[in-house]
Amino acid sequence: MLYLALGDSITYGQSATSKALAYPQVDVRALNARGFRTKGFVIALPGWSSADLLAAIEGPGSKLIREADVITVWIGGIDVANYALEAYRNQEPINLEPILADYAQNLGAILSYIRQNSRARIVVCTQYNPFPNSTIAVLGIQQLNVVTRAVAMSYGVRVAPVHRWFEGKQRQLIYGYKNGIVEDALDGFFPIHPNNRGHQVIARGLLPFLARRR
Repeated sequence: MLYLALGDSITYGQSATSKALAYPQVDVRALNARGFRTKGFVIALPGWSSADLLAAIEGPGSKLIREADVITVWIGGIDVANYALEAYRNQEPINLEPILADYAQNLGAILSYIRQNSRARIVVCTQYNPFPNSTIAVLGIQQLNVVTRAVAMSYGVRVAPVHRWFEGKQRQLIYGYKNGIVEDALDGFFPIHPNNRGHQVIARGLLPFLARRR
């Protein structure tokens, strides 16, 4: 089985102490231990938006898309965060509707491309909230996840509720967690990525989605 993980800095493994401890690699080892002969590949980079991921799978990643048996898609956090943080710094009104509309279009294009070029099972991940004590983040992540679920459902794709796995546990699962407020990210360091324990939680939650026989 070929497992392909698509995403941004979280999927890339930023803030894990080694790439081997990022959730895609943890799941590959778990699948092999359960008798699923699995190879894993990652198409993800820090800072990638949904538009970046779409360009990557239509270009260099197209061969892996065709060969994959199961694909996870975790994207969208950067789309919302970049816009929201810039508006917050500039004390401008935050209107996520156009950002989420673009994200929905890109996610739909990603899922459509996979459907047209692969027989892989697809799992789309929701986004956890690294700033649970900021109302603006709570509302923004909720809106992002509503759009994610709606687009996934329109393509008949399963949704992994990662936000539920992190809810109330962000302090234990996020690297560099401070106060759980947006202001924590205004000094240039973003306390948003899973630590090793967070990656373990993600991997454990995703495993039932991955370890299914056709």
